[in-house]
Amino acid sequence: MCSIMGYCGSDAAFDDFKKGFDRTVSRGPDDSRIIDTGRGLLGFHRLSIMGLTPSGMQPFELNGSYVVCNGELYGFEKQKAALKQKGYTFKSDSDCEILLPLYREYGTGMFAMLDAEFACIIYDGVAGEYIAARDPIGIRPLYYGYDEKGVVLFASEAKNLVGLTDKIIPFPPGHYYKDGKFICYSDVAEVGAVCHDDLETACTHIREKLVAGVEKRLVADAKVGFLLSGGLDSSLVCAIAAKKSDKPIKTFAIGMSEDAIDLKYAKQVADYIGSDHKEIYMTPDDVLSSLEEVIHLLGTFDITTIRASMGMYLICKAIHEQTDIRVLLTGEISDELFGYKYTDFAPSAEAFQKEAQKRIRELHMYDVLRADRCISVNSLEARVPFGDLDFVKYVMALDPEMKLNKYGKGKYLLRHAFEGGGYLPDEILWREKAAFSDAVGHSMVDYLKEYAEQQYSDEEFEAACKKYIHATPFTKESLLYREIFEKYYPGQAEMIADFWMPNKSWEGCDVNDPSARVLSNYGDSGK
Repeated sequence: MCSIMGYCGSDAAFDDFKKGFDRTVSRGPDDSRIIDTGRGLLGFHRLSIMGLTPSGMQPFELNGSYVVCNGELYGFEKQKAALKQKGYTFKSDSDCEILLPLYREYGTGMFAMLDAEFACIIYDGVAGEYIAARDPIGIRPLYYGYDEKGVVLFASEAKNLVGLTDKIIPFPPGHYYKDGKFICYSDVAEVGAVCHDDLETACTHIREKLVAGVEKRLVADAKVGFLLSGGLDSSLVCAIAAKKSDKPIKTFAIGMSEDAIDLKYAKQVADYIGSDHKEIYMTPDDVLSSLEEVIHLLGTFDITTIRASMGMYLICKAIHEQTDIRVLLTGEISDELFGYKYTDFAPSAEAFQKEAQKRIRELHMYDVLRADRCISVNSLEARVPFGDLDFVKYVMALDPEMKLNKYGKGKYLLRHAFEGGGYLPDEILWREKAAFSDAVGHSMVDYLKEYAEQQYSDEEFEAACKKYIHATPFTKESLLYREIFEKYYPGQAEMIADFWMPNKSWEGCDVNDPSARVLSNYGDSGK
């Protein structure tokens, strides 16, 4: 996945910088380097994915300017060829080597030109200043803060900055930093003009754009695998990849040893698409013994994120320990575009669209954070086809009336888009959604809640909750998570906006648990 860090001023305390930076060495275990730009420090931990030779090691340098980037730049070959025609030469096959020539040619206008999942820090040696930027969804992480001298620091993870700054803040997706200001270059949630394509045209475009999004993410010099839950989203990613691959893809599924819901569906998908499939089982002890470590690596107190991370962390740990795979494709970001179970309760198309915009803009604090941390801590790279920029922009622009659940089935557009193409069996394509944290086994969530209940009396719970003004815990489970979070990130709770919950202002959604299990429309989900 790679890890980057920058101290953007003179007189840096090298030892303190290195100590903070080394907390994320698992993101890039292949090589590490810290350089002094003359006006600060840039650090890079490398996970070799594109351009596996030593020449692909960062920071890259061009006439006194430097860049570190954690990213995948899709279609970079065309941009590289155009830059060569302008006289630039390249030493490696790394996609990120094109960034400094692009910056020299286009300045900060380059960021809107990238089809990428990325976070980068540039030192402009000519101007003697730093520029940083992050992709429009925030798939690649970046945080910032200021030291006591007012110098800005950037880093891939919040844990890099603990102790180096009083306040750690997520770098806003779709922005770049220059001259002390954050400037938006892309808001993928904003719709300039509503797209009024008819149903069949819309579904054709959805299919074509998602297929293209998967296909471009299959390109890697390292080995690629797939997380397969048996739900619609990951199953579609795997089915598309299987059609595009000339040999069986490698798929992985996880579930509780006693009541895993999704393992049977994942096996059904794997058999249908002919993948090389591996099942991984986890026990109650695995879940409880990993809880503190998972909250530490996540840097969140959010209930939904933590629950869903338990299975994801353990499956990625097994993949890291038992295989030579380096890249994982996942199914995140579909729900935010096409709807959750709770968005069936949206009172209007306008309300549905506003909720989707809110979710897309906040994703970097929740599902995207979960995928990044669970995968990267195990020295793997995450790729998210549903986050393809062309795909996201198109679905967000579709008339929200079309996206409302008026069809008796959630995510109808996505399902219908792949109907009749032989991608998935109908019982998978039209299966009701089960939340991942529930689908690995209802018992997993129950064990976590039971464990939390044992930690506090009712009186202790009431007293402890009052300590927290921002995102006040409201169940013993949420209090437990918050107290573990504060142990590792004291006073940094504002990194997370709030709890990821259904919209409580909607009728039918005023619930006290984020699981779709508590909603009246859950029906046959997860059976």
